[in-house]
Amino acid sequence: MSSEPGIVVTADGGILRIRIDRVQRKGSLDPASVLAMIDALEAASTDETLRAILLTGTGDDFCSGADWVSTNAADAPKPRTGSIQRRTPVQAHRLISVLGEVQLPTVCAVRGWAAGLGCQLALVSDFAVAAEDSRFWLPFVKRGFTADSGSSWLLPRLIGVARAKEMLLLGRPVSGLDAASWGMIHRAVPTAEVDDAAEALVAELAAGPTVALGLMKRCINTALDGRIEEAMANESFCLELSSRTSDFREGLSAFRERRDPNFTGR
Repeated sequence: MSSEPGIVVTADGGILRIRIDRVQRKGSLDPASVLAMIDALEAASTDETLRAILLTGTGDDFCSGADWVSTNAADAPKPRTGSIQRRTPVQAHRLISVLGEVQLPTVCAVRGWAAGLGCQLALVSDFAVAAEDSRFWLPFVKRGFTADSGSSWLLPRLIGVARAKEMLLLGRPVSGLDAASWGMIHRAVPTAEVDDAAEALVAELAAGPTVALGLMKRCINTALDGRIEEAMANESFCLELSSRTSDFREGLSAFRERRDPNFTGR
């Protein structure tokens, strides 16, 4: 797999690994980094060799959000009026959308700060494993502007309106330990255990029935805003597809033979 400066993309054993490698900027993402991540995820959507995705960061912090400092430097070229509303849908917002849409299970490993866009990358992932002392932070209002990247959609659904307002209106950071107890993330572990816990989880997912996992992810995400009848109709469609896979037949054989299944992702 190819990589861009600041984003390291590799693939092995059916796992796509995307690592934010911008230690000098505390993992913050400039437009080129965001586009590199989008490209990697969109390519993964049609890569038949892949079965799971792991998102990590280099250094003490996972991702401190968009790199507003460099993009708003005094010597940076000034964009035309309306630049934010033109760029955001195809940059930060597209990154969040494609990470949620890709029909591969995704795991995010967090240590240190996951702020702004970094926080939303963790929350939109299917599973976030974080250090107990990590910090999830949405400081937008504290800086005088409003949040983006799906904040107002993701947070109320994960932790409820009252806690979402605490993070979005008061700008309170939340520890990894509290994030796990609130149901905002999958699990919090000691810092030294983050990598091993994330690797074990992504390996478990990569060994699973890839088609069924992707379709089940789709069912969950689309059901959030619909009626139960719509959810059940979608479930019927996905059941039809998943029951035609080799992994479904392997699952039945393993059940009959009282053994663990050996899924191939097909």
